[in-house]
Amino acid sequence: MSEDTNIIVIGAGVAGLSAALAVARAGHDVTLVAKDELVESNTYHAQGGIAAAIFADDDPKLHAADTIAAGHGLCDPKAVDILTREGADRVREFAAAGVHFDRDAEGHMLRGLEAAHSRARVVHAGGDATGRVLELDVSAMVRANPLIHIIEHAFLTDLVVKDGRIAGVDLLVGGEANDDAAHGRERRFVEASRVILATGGAGRMYPYTTNPAVATADGLAAAWRAGAQVADLEFYQFHPTAMAIGEHFLVSEAVRGEGAILLDEHGHRYMQDVDPRAELAPRDVVARENFRVMQRQHGRPVMLDVSPMHAEHPDLAAFLAHRFPTIDAYTRSLGFDWSREPIPVAPAAHYYMGGVRTDLNGRASIPGLYAAGECARTGVMGSNRLASNSLLEGLVYGRRAGLAALADTDDTVWSPEPLLNSATGEAYAADPVRLADPETAGAGGADGDADVWDRTRIQNTMWHGVGVLRDAEGLAHAIDDLGRGLAAANAHAAEAAASGDIAALENRDMLTVGRIGATAALARTESRGAHARTDFPEPHDEWAHSVAYVKE
Repeated sequence: MSEDTNIIVIGAGVAGLSAALAVARAGHDVTLVAKDELVESNTYHAQGGIAAAIFADDDPKLHAADTIAAGHGLCDPKAVDILTREGADRVREFAAAGVHFDRDAEGHMLRGLEAAHSRARVVHAGGDATGRVLELDVSAMVRANPLIHIIEHAFLTDLVVKDGRIAGVDLLVGGEANDDAAHGRERRFVEASRVILATGGAGRMYPYTTNPAVATADGLAAAWRAGAQVADLEFYQFHPTAMAIGEHFLVSEAVRGEGAILLDEHGHRYMQDVDPRAELAPRDVVARENFRVMQRQHGRPVMLDVSPMHAEHPDLAAFLAHRFPTIDAYTRSLGFDWSREPIPVAPAAHYYMGGVRTDLNGRASIPGLYAAGECARTGVMGSNRLASNSLLEGLVYGRRAGLAALADTDDTVWSPEPLLNSATGEAYAADPVRLADPETAGAGGADGDADVWDRTRIQNTMWHGVGVLRDAEGLAHAIDDLGRGLAAANAHAAEAAASGDIAALENRDMLTVGRIGATAALARTESRGAHARTDFPEPHDEWAHSVAYVKE
């Protein structure tokens, strides 16, 4: 690394914080850009915990096997091995550094069991507020480090590439991230020879999501526009149990891990009929069945019943308030006493397995660009994320990206792993599909604004065409519609940037990523993991990853 290397991290969730700390602890300055306040991220809203093989009855190899099984043949074994081995070290490291994990009276970290885990290995903090505690504790470490320079309320409009290399970022700085008014925002170019994207997910593409308002695919879309390879964008994980009313608040996997069951409107426990693991089947299995039951019930939600916990916890109300204080407070704010009655739940968009294609050190296909966390496709998630692996991935691969950005020279080569089917060990050698942006000429219609989409139109198109269950007709229709919407958004992008209209730019980002994901989903003529097609319900052994999509 040369003396004039300027490193920027975009995103302030666990992946971005880990990357920034890795750079600063090595003695180098780094700029950390947050879309909103420093602590507002998907990490802050994560409930369940962090999976880590740190207990005597566990081993990183067992954790790796569970991760690969949940990923339905599409995990990269090397990436998973790194995740589980280094993940255990990172959890111990941050626990020693002061992250307030829940502990028993003797000071031992408490742990829970979640779906598709063969061991109880999920450590948690604040009961069901692990992400909030982690974000607050680690962001305090970041603020205390004088080598980390923080820019808050800064929206990434685009990556800047010169002579085939990253040269910096264009930002809109000032105002609130979810404020439609553009008052006080300024356009700012920040020069950088290394950019680490840690911008999180894209859940706001859907009307039902557990994601916060900032999750609008910004980093992923910017990487695509810059020419970076992306992969596996058909795999969007829908969490099985979000509150069916209110703000679609996440009801953690850990609730089912403690013994809660799912019931249809007639009180029948249906998951036992679907999978021997019942409510502890992988998330994709439970989410699809919840969706199917809701279809049979004409859209009415399914019910989550915690009454089986009575056997171990006679004072159930007190246990729920202690173990799940955040969920308990929210359900009660809606008028439910979930210790006495089932609560209505439904699937909601939760986590993106696909993203910017990286190598094992977070490098993307553009020299100087790195990605980590939910916006990256590192190879650890496959086609379905194992519960509580997301914060772990941010800790592990955020740090690796930061260290790589420090160590890499200008001639360092991007070296991604082959796109393997981890079930067969065979490489997937197909050429990348090249998907050009739609034409923008005349996209605005006769009055210049007729075809500019609003957020509701994007969300409804994604939910109905690229949602929990898909088919060829719905996907093709969505691709066509999203293409027209994207053409209009591209035509108005310069105007939106000039006026500081972040909402319009977010919509453009979601249209970009939604269209690529729908195209990948149409090409994948099978059902696998989080991608479920009613017209191709069975998986095919010869399938591996969706090819990495790149622009023409």
